[in-house]
Amino acid sequence: MASEETAGSAPAARVVKGAAALSKGLNLLDLIGRRPRPPRFIELQREAGLPKATLHRMLHTLMEHQLVRFDDTAKTYHLGRKLLELAHRVWDEFDIRGAAAPCLERLAQQYNATASLSEIDGDSIVYVDQRVAPSTLSYRSELGSRVPTHGSASGKAILAFSTPRVQGQFLRNGGLLKLTEHTITDGQRLKAELALTRARGYGISDEELDIGLRSVAAPIMNHQGEAVAAISVSGLKDRMPTDRLHVIGRDVMAAARQVSGTVGAAPSSITPPARPSEQTGVNAACILPWDSYLGEGPLWLADEGCLYWLDILAPAVHRLDLASGENRTTALPKLVAAVVPFADRPGFAALTNDGLETLDFESGLLSPICEPEANLPENRFNDGKCDRQGRLWAGTMRLDGGAPTGSLYSFGAAGRWQRRDSGFLVSNGLDWSPDDRYMYFCDSGAAAIYRYEFDLASGELGERTTWVEIEKGRPDGMTVDAQGHVWCAIWDGWAVHRYDPDGTLVETVGLPVPRPTSCTFGGPDLKTLLITTARIRLSANLLAEAPLSGGIFAHEATVGGRPVATYRFGG
Repeated sequence: MASEETAGSAPAARVVKGAAALSKGLNLLDLIGRRPRPPRFIELQREAGLPKATLHRMLHTLMEHQLVRFDDTAKTYHLGRKLLELAHRVWDEFDIRGAAAPCLERLAQQYNATASLSEIDGDSIVYVDQRVAPSTLSYRSELGSRVPTHGSASGKAILAFSTPRVQGQFLRNGGLLKLTEHTITDGQRLKAELALTRARGYGISDEELDIGLRSVAAPIMNHQGEAVAAISVSGLKDRMPTDRLHVIGRDVMAAARQVSGTVGAAPSSITPPARPSEQTGVNAACILPWDSYLGEGPLWLADEGCLYWLDILAPAVHRLDLASGENRTTALPKLVAAVVPFADRPGFAALTNDGLETLDFESGLLSPICEPEANLPENRFNDGKCDRQGRLWAGTMRLDGGAPTGSLYSFGAAGRWQRRDSGFLVSNGLDWSPDDRYMYFCDSGAAAIYRYEFDLASGELGERTTWVEIEKGRPDGMTVDAQGHVWCAIWDGWAVHRYDPDGTLVETVGLPVPRPTSCTFGGPDLKTLLITTARIRLSANLLAEAPLSGGIFAHEATVGGRPVATYRFGG
């Protein structure tokens, strides 16, 4: 049995004698702070492993010192205002250049490039520190020099994570200077680029500042969640090809988060877990090797024999002919997370960061229908699907998934919408049981699959219940087969899970990539499970282990799926 001094501590970190209670209290603060949603007492007790009476005493003491507060209505525990006061004092003494220096040194050496620390000043970015690799081909800029915010990766990174007021003011000011033929000078295009930057986690400047120069940057956040600076890596285009640029982006994000963490801003890790040790094998084949950053939204149209799918972060809609293997791509002007076919008009309904729009596949033209969250410019729509009555259902999320601002909506004729539920971190996959008694819906941020009782005729939802909680990885897109089993892609889980109607895991489709994103049934008999995947934020080492990340996979199932439901826009 562990002694009083070491109980509850990590094996490698011995607690100083007499400080066990302090260690447990600090652990409680960490547990409350790391939870995606404020915990209840029973959740804290389960995670902390403390006796009920001990936990009561410790929470009461933390509340007395204003380190924890209790919400009497929701019966949940939150971090207290005293921590914010302390964070302010830390920030006042914070030397951002000193904190960033080791990261700049490492990035410059690792990529044989120039690593910079920048701050924003008006409509310019100012370089305040820099490390240059010994190569004579490295890009250099003078400390204290200024560059236009809209043309730099650092400027985009800071703007993308600024408040809507700051971002909107910058876009309204106009007068975006054309620095090269690649510089974005149109306000709407820049707005779309900033949304992509926020969703991706890092900004990119591709010859927008100087011909032949590429840069990638991520924001440094203060204790209030504000972007105050950025770390960037810059180099010549021929030494920073597109695929390498995004790998660097992941490492720059990690460095910026490390610096942010020194002042209490500690975003979740971007490093996926290793391949599960219990995975016995791979039983899905790659049918389309493709370097999609965030492949999503698989949609099987039987009359065409084709799979439509999206890349959210390199905006495009794809059409894969399953028989010939031909993949046709249409570039899109903004982030599109899901498409569904109309039942009574040509084309598709598309869910974007600007709401519900129509999409013409041939041209990539998007036309607005409605924007339910015009008051939430930091949000975007994510996954969507239609019920058998022709209603379109879709969820929203904050662009960076950093707060529970997401809601679940339904769309009827002419885009008339209703908000059905709210409080989600990352709204994701949804589908219905074959008898339409239940609707399933994921919140990836909460690592949970929810279930609602569902009335097909009225479209009314019953109470939300947690149907399945995912321990390793996050639930993403899903589909329900003809037997009522739920197939769910497990992000960072290297697999698709199949659950029976009771929520019991009955089958695992092993994949050679860590980040499956969604799945649907296709093929002539609807027995081919088609799976989209992602490569975003994967390290170079992990991409070497999982080089097919971003491709489309297929698994031959023993049970069939169901035909796609369409959106009855005309009612």
